[in-house]
Amino acid sequence: MRKRRVVILGSTGSIGTSALKVARDIPDRMEVVGLAACSSVKALAEQIHETGVKRVALFDATKKEELAALISPDVTIFTGEEGLCELARTEEADMVLISIIGTAGLQPALTAIEAGKDLAIASKEILVMAGEVVMTAARKAGINVLPVDSEHNAIYQCLQVDHRGPDQVSRLILTASGGPFRTWDKNALASVTLEQALQHPTWNMGRKITIDSATMFNKGLEMIEARWLFDIPMDRVDVIVHPQSIVHSMVEYVDGSVIAQMSESDMCFPIQYAVTWPDRVSNTLTPLDFRQLGSLVFEAPREDAFPALTLARRAGELSGTMPAVMNAANEIAVEAFMNRRLGFTQIWDVVGQVMNAHDPIDPMGRLEPILKADAWARSTAAGICASLATSSV
Repeated sequence: MRKRRVVILGSTGSIGTSALKVARDIPDRMEVVGLAACSSVKALAEQIHETGVKRVALFDATKKEELAALISPDVTIFTGEEGLCELARTEEADMVLISIIGTAGLQPALTAIEAGKDLAIASKEILVMAGEVVMTAARKAGINVLPVDSEHNAIYQCLQVDHRGPDQVSRLILTASGGPFRTWDKNALASVTLEQALQHPTWNMGRKITIDSATMFNKGLEMIEARWLFDIPMDRVDVIVHPQSIVHSMVEYVDGSVIAQMSESDMCFPIQYAVTWPDRVSNTLTPLDFRQLGSLVFEAPREDAFPALTLARRAGELSGTMPAVMNAANEIAVEAFMNRRLGFTQIWDVVGQVMNAHDPIDPMGRLEPILKADAWARSTAAGICASLATSSV
């Protein structure tokens, strides 16, 4: 059984720190050979000391000297997007784990593919924005794209069990926790505060993804991601609310059989599977105790109260540049909400308005139209957010 040598882009975030925990747990199967962070200098320095890596990257170039003062001079520090790309092509690495929030991981992902590295993807935006481009490039390069999100990793595992192609799949069923407002009355959502939205009932995640979970845009992004990862049309990607987060997702086959993947709510499970695939390796993680579970609850998503799923399905069906526009508008709206310049339910309003103003085009396998649409959506969303903030004063 081989050891994977892994570069972690986004090492100081929740996924990155879980990946380092996995590396400590299975050192004979995973070695970290590169680390990258946005601007968390102290945390990155501690990780460098722990792992002994000699190649690191800081997206925020202004923090380079601060980091250099905390680490050995024989560690090479790269900066900016090009620094991430340089790390992604690290010669000794055979896998690049991308857990960078937002669109910053797209170019490093393509660079890793060009360099022949397998990808472990935790950044939804990569496949939401440019799923066709990325997956086509990966197929041409003959590299593996392994999902790290618990839902997509679960589907990947289910498909590995049956080894059937997309024509045998009736539905991919993504499970959703429902977030902190699962049972709230629709009319009460307008009063949601930032502090309330950041209180996720199951997962400990970064601020942006936690807000996305509260609005259910997180699940909407996952629907589009699943469409490209598994080559399944949007009308065969479904969502079910499962507040216990024990069943991480399911695959329904054309004969009506359903295969599900279950585990405790710990991101170390999907990260380890992505790193050790196709093998399964023993570890110190807590297994499920079915005697303690009691019952498992499943509910239909309330799309009238949480329109993110409807918007995402529309974006995925229209395809082209529309998913990138939806994602960019959501990022700007969430940022405005976190800066207390936008109400919770206005996040959906902003995204919907931006999507309605966009005429999607087929990028024809090119990144330029996608990036242009992304920039347009950000500018348009920022203008709408400013207008809404002004009108509420």
